[in-house]
Amino acid sequence: MAEAGAGFSDKIKQALAVLPEKPGVYLMHDSTGRVIYVGKAVVLKNRVRSYFRNLASHSPKVKAMVSKIAEFETIVTNSEIEALILECNLIKKYRPHYNISLKDDKTYPYIKVTMAEPFPRVYVTRKLVKDGSKYYGPYADAGAMHATLKLLKSIFPIRSCRTMNPDRPCLNYHIKRCLAPCAGLVSRKEYAGMIKSVCMALDGRTADLERELKQRMLYAAENYAFEEAARLRDQLQSIQRMNEQQQAVTNNGGDMDVIGLGQDTTGSCMQIFFVRKGKLIGRDNFFLQDKGESQQELVEAFIKQYYNEATFIPKEIVVPCAPSPEEGQLLQLWLSEKAERKVELIAPQRGVKKDLLKLANENAVKLLEERLRKGSLALKDDEQAAEELQEALGLDEPLARMDCFDISHNQGAETVASMVVFRYGSISKKDYRHYKIESAEGKPDDFKSMQEVVHRRYSSYEDLPTLVVIDGGKGQLSSAMEVIRGLGLQDLHVVGLAKREEEIFLPERSESILLDKDSAALHLIQRIRDEAHRFAITYHRKRLRKHNLVSVLDHVEGIGPKRRQELWKTFKTLEAMKKASVEELAAVEGMNKTVAQGLYDFFRLDLPEKKAVLR
Repeated sequence: MAEAGAGFSDKIKQALAVLPEKPGVYLMHDSTGRVIYVGKAVVLKNRVRSYFRNLASHSPKVKAMVSKIAEFETIVTNSEIEALILECNLIKKYRPHYNISLKDDKTYPYIKVTMAEPFPRVYVTRKLVKDGSKYYGPYADAGAMHATLKLLKSIFPIRSCRTMNPDRPCLNYHIKRCLAPCAGLVSRKEYAGMIKSVCMALDGRTADLERELKQRMLYAAENYAFEEAARLRDQLQSIQRMNEQQQAVTNNGGDMDVIGLGQDTTGSCMQIFFVRKGKLIGRDNFFLQDKGESQQELVEAFIKQYYNEATFIPKEIVVPCAPSPEEGQLLQLWLSEKAERKVELIAPQRGVKKDLLKLANENAVKLLEERLRKGSLALKDDEQAAEELQEALGLDEPLARMDCFDISHNQGAETVASMVVFRYGSISKKDYRHYKIESAEGKPDDFKSMQEVVHRRYSSYEDLPTLVVIDGGKGQLSSAMEVIRGLGLQDLHVVGLAKREEEIFLPERSESILLDKDSAALHLIQRIRDEAHRFAITYHRKRLRKHNLVSVLDHVEGIGPKRRQELWKTFKTLEAMKKASVEELAAVEGMNKTVAQGLYDFFRLDLPEKKAVLR
């Protein structure tokens, strides 16, 4: 056996010599200081040294990783459980290149129930905060999540306002979409019962919810509260329809997750079936950024990353292959501690669970086939595309963050700018920003507009990107560079992208760069440019709609700035306002029946001035 550290730098040899014989986590760094791998160990000394011994026996992935290690660090923990938890959190924080990782795991949404509020709200969020709220998720299929939330809000009249106005109920109360807790029209006890029902539905406990709603309905009827009984009857019927759509898959009425695995040349996909009270209530899928690992390694990595963020852990988790004995025992112990009850990992050999697992595996494979049909670009993940672009531009450091700017206006009116952000080739929507441009308002001047937005973004030196992408050719790039260099950012890498020939321009370089039309690098930079354009157009249209709405209301007697603002807040669009009844218009904050009737009539009169502003 070769001596540990032979052929490696003195820094690595010295670090190997003083490794502790304790459990903990180790972080591998490349020459730029970036974390490229995070792992845990029962004994750090043995595990870390194993990477630097007998390189010929390592897998291609490990060989490639070890060749890039410039240094490493270790963190000692009190137990292997603590090491596992720390490993999960560090993988999420650094997203190391050589770890198996859930694709875009930072962007999965949750349904949040604000239990700490006297009258809780139910809405979508992407942030988990320890504030006493209940969270359901994460959901990879945002469309299915929004459909579920829409259904629940149609059944249960939950308040949606961020702050309750005690003066008078809003429009939602008048159209029976809210019980108006703001005006004291519902008690905390009654509202809490409704929120309990919502949570039961989100938990998949629809059978329990049916029984409870039926009992409450009968009690209300016996006490002559017929309006309350009718409302509960409608809720019960809606839940019964939901329950009928859910497929019974087990006889024991238990809770379990069934994790299917599919693999092909594009990567790996995990498909989860959620079984609650014996019924299949939903499913979700996650793509993994893997690099040729075994099924066992993929399953172990997925369990750590998914259940580290999951808000519910069932008693049984069915997996396509069992983890290694030591890792399986540790994972079960960790999951049981998180769930505060016993959790088992099961690799079934026969029976209903085996049939469910087979179905989940087939669905995972089908998703991969669909992704492959979308084109050859699916063969490369976002991070690989970012590496390809980095190489094409001749940059020394990875594209940890790319900012892209675009300008949008209507012949100089309502000029806005957008900034979108990609991290290691993946969209990072939480970093998006839009700007209302002041310097070029009233006249189209893209150069001045670009200078303003770039100055506003980088004058504070906060979280500087690796690369700035300017949507435009040499002129736009020169305008941006004048500001960037003026701010003292001499080392900030900036490029311009001209749409006509998809040319990439670099400062102080006469010749442009033309990337291969089929390259992942070109498609990545096109994607960030198109996303910046979409984000700018969306904001620009929103401002135009608001401007047009204000212009129309200027012609209606009795509507001033305050009423105009409240109408805009309530209806959002001119079309929604035109469709509103007199009663709905009168229900808006600050409106009355007379002014509402005048506005209603205005939309239905054939006036030349109205046609002009609506045109």
